[in-house]
Amino acid sequence: MPSPFSLPGFVRPFLLLMMKPCYNIVLVAPEIPQNTGTIGRLCVCTDAALHLIKPLGFSLDEAHLRRAGLDYWPHLHWHLYDDWEDFLQRNGHPTRLFFCSTKTSQSIYDQTFAEGDWLIFGNEGHGLPHALYERYADQLYTIPMPGEHARSHNLANAVSIALYEALRQTRWQSHAAR
Repeated sequence: MPSPFSLPGFVRPFLLLMMKPCYNIVLVAPEIPQNTGTIGRLCVCTDAALHLIKPLGFSLDEAHLRRAGLDYWPHLHWHLYDDWEDFLQRNGHPTRLFFCSTKTSQSIYDQTFAEGDWLIFGNEGHGLPHALYERYADQLYTIPMPGEHARSHNLANAVSIALYEALRQTRWQSHAAR
């Protein structure tokens, strides 16, 4: 089967919908385009899907993507949602949701991941919306930070750490150096 990226534009979206990503990265109201671009590239490298929940702190139009140097964006399996409820509805109300937060003591390294899981991150300035903390309190995890002088990791770094921990648990052997 040819790569979906080499097919005509009208065929590609349908094939991408049929392809199941290994993981789903969800950014709730991301603010910084460079972080989202870095995360998009990470998703392309790892066969993960990127889900963006509005509002976004930047534009996704073609000129802005080109200016940011995101030439891999056409290869990204990504989706855009109006809000959290739109995200839930369009994805069949997924249950394996993992919320990254500094407001919990549950370590990412104590989680058991499975392919298809949803790794969810708040924005750079405020983290996750308060309503999500309350609604999903038992599904929060943190990335341990032994240092004392920073309140959190950079968003793109946090996504990288979480995604590679999930991949380590589930696909490390099959995705060794190609």
